[in-house]
Amino acid sequence: MDFGVVLQTDPPARDVVEGLRAAEDCGFRYGWTFDSCVLWQEPFVIYSQVLAATRDLVVGPMVTNPSTRDWSVTASLFATLNDMFGNRTVCGIGRGDSARRVIGQKPATLATLGDAMHVIKELAEGREVEHHGTPVQIPWVRNGKLEIWMAAYGPLALKMVGEQADGFILQTADPDIARWTIGSVREAAAAAGRDPSAITMCVAAPAYVGTDLAHQRDQLRWFGGMVGNHVADLVTRYGDSGVVPKALTDYIKDREGYDYSHHGKAGNRSTDFVPDAIVDRFCLVGPESAHVERLQELKEIGVDNFALYLMHDEKDKTRDAYGSAVIPAV
Repeated sequence: MDFGVVLQTDPPARDVVEGLRAAEDCGFRYGWTFDSCVLWQEPFVIYSQVLAATRDLVVGPMVTNPSTRDWSVTASLFATLNDMFGNRTVCGIGRGDSARRVIGQKPATLATLGDAMHVIKELAEGREVEHHGTPVQIPWVRNGKLEIWMAAYGPLALKMVGEQADGFILQTADPDIARWTIGSVREAAAAAGRDPSAITMCVAAPAYVGTDLAHQRDQLRWFGGMVGNHVADLVTRYGDSGVVPKALTDYIKDREGYDYSHHGKAGNRSTDFVPDAIVDRFCLVGPESAHVERLQELKEIGVDNFALYLMHDEKDKTRDAYGSAVIPAV
């Protein structure tokens, strides 16, 4: 299993660069950031500094979307970084949540997302593709490579991952949900004539190493609220039909709105509806041994990559604990 760290691009940017440099020294192979350039700083500017400060770290957004930038711009950003630093980027992408809603826009449709993934990958890898009805190719791309990892929860999105994406991002560490979603992706890949084992399965979730469970839960409750934004869309689409597991949908019944000014931050008052049991299922809490146990379970389910959201009051301690004890054990 590979490991990554997910940060927000809060100023000063040098702290993000240093945080990901330190993560590589601890054994993390991936460095991710949010991509919501109103709430935080522009990530692609910062990626160039991260890549310059690290040796082999692979960087990318968790996640970008099809709407913030023209697809040619997104492809060129990745291709430029890859040309400068040797194919060390990955494109995590989804329909869009905070980056869209905070400017009064809705997430993209799945159809748009599917088209965007195709165009971005083709252009970033130097091939010609039709874009806006015009044949387009980036002429200076040399041996470019860009994997597209798609974030998904619902049945149609999971099907698209299996049919098209190079990787799957599941933003929750709940083993039951991981089992259902990974199974759905693999089934769709096989039906499309693809090799399911070639798709990287990535679970992204907060982790906090320590012994004060009550404090840890309060620090990570924000994550249940963030996931709830996506789940609310699923409930609107599918209702309580059972198409989406109740393990993913039941907890949002008491959800009342969401304040994006506190998105992804400990103490977000929009997440008071999230019970302790959801925090325990969606996140990794407790001592190092509890983290190892959960990660081993996820590994057996088929998770290839764990991306650790470091958004709480003991970031460095948790990162270092993973480097010294958790990563070696898994």
